[in-house]
Amino acid sequence: MKKFALLYFLFAACSPEDLSRKATEEIMATDKAMSKTASEIGFNHALLHYSGDGFVKFNNNAYPIIGKLAFAEKIMAKKEITSLTWEPVEAEASSSGDLGFSWGNWKYVTPDTTYYGNYFSAWKKIKSGAWALVLDGGNDTPQPK
Repeated sequence: MKKFALLYFLFAACSPEDLSRKATEEIMATDKAMSKTASEIGFNHALLHYSGDGFVKFNNNAYPIIGKLAFAEKIMAKKEITSLTWEPVEAEASSSGDLGFSWGNWKYVTPDTTYYGNYFSAWKKIKSGAWALVLDGGNDTPQPK
C-alpha cells in the first residue's frame, strides 16, 4: 500500500497542472469587461481592442472577416453601436489554460426596437497573459421568456 501511495504522489507531481478553472474565470471576467467596454467605446471597437491578430468575425448574410487588420478596415466605415450589450452565460477552458470559449446572450436597443440573440466567442491566452478574442459570432433570437 505504501508503494502504491508513493507511486500515486510521484505521478501526481509529474502530471501537468490543470489550469482550466483559473482560465475559465479569467475568460468570464474578460468577456464581461469587453461588454462594458462596448457600452463605452462601441461594439466594433471593443472587439477590435480585445482581438488577436488572427481574429475571425462571423456576420449574418456575409462572409467571415478574417484578420484583425481586415476587421479594423471594415469597421471604419460603420457607425459605432454603443447600445449592444451582452452577458456571458458560460465559459470553458482547456486544461493547459491557454484556449477557451464563452457564450451568452446579447441585447441591442434602438430607439424603436430591441433585438436579442446569442453569441459564441473563442479566446486564446497571449504572451502578455491577457486573453485575446480569436473568433466571434452570433445569431438573432426571439425575446427571452
